[in-house]
Amino acid sequence: MSTFAPMNQFFTILRSAIVAGFCISVGCIVNLRTGGVAGAVLFSFGLLAVLHYKLKLYTGTAGFIRAKGDWNMLGSVLLGNIIGCALCAYAMTYAQPDILAPDAAIVESRLEKGPLACFLLAIGCGFIMTTAVQFGREGKFLPLLFGVPVFILCGFTHSVADAFYFLAAPQLIGTQLLTIYAVEVLGNFVGCNLYRWVMIKTAVE
Repeated sequence: MSTFAPMNQFFTILRSAIVAGFCISVGCIVNLRTGGVAGAVLFSFGLLAVLHYKLKLYTGTAGFIRAKGDWNMLGSVLLGNIIGCALCAYAMTYAQPDILAPDAAIVESRLEKGPLACFLLAIGCGFIMTTAVQFGREGKFLPLLFGVPVFILCGFTHSVADAFYFLAAPQLIGTQLLTIYAVEVLGNFVGCNLYRWVMIKTAVE
């Protein structure tokens, strides 16, 4: 195997993840500009695009990784997602300044809730996303169309979407917000893998 193979694989994953971050950012933008149930439903376009193009998204990958060997890949996926969100956030805050006020409201709500609440909310989002992606991989997209609005309207936290929201409000970024983001990533991972623990428990019983 070529010594360049791991590096080539990294950049392949990174490119896919950056585009996935762009797709989720599109969902964030329409949600910010529309709001309510309509915005939550239209957000689904981002996840549908990710599944259709088989892109690498953190919350669509975390629940399917192997016990060994996939941790670097998952880190690359999250990095690419954040880069994609950053590029979109900086472009859209300039081109669509009307998103600034609703975006700041979302970020401030995260700060008010604090790390523990955001961690718990991220678990709910992770569970919904892995369930929806599992159906999507089988060609069943209706659960995704329901799942995305459900996690948004429940107030659950999606670490990739929040990467866009947080980066679109750089004036609010500080130690507390970075801590909240870290626990959201962890909470999404826990939620994404709940089905595995449930299946193991059921098999034992």
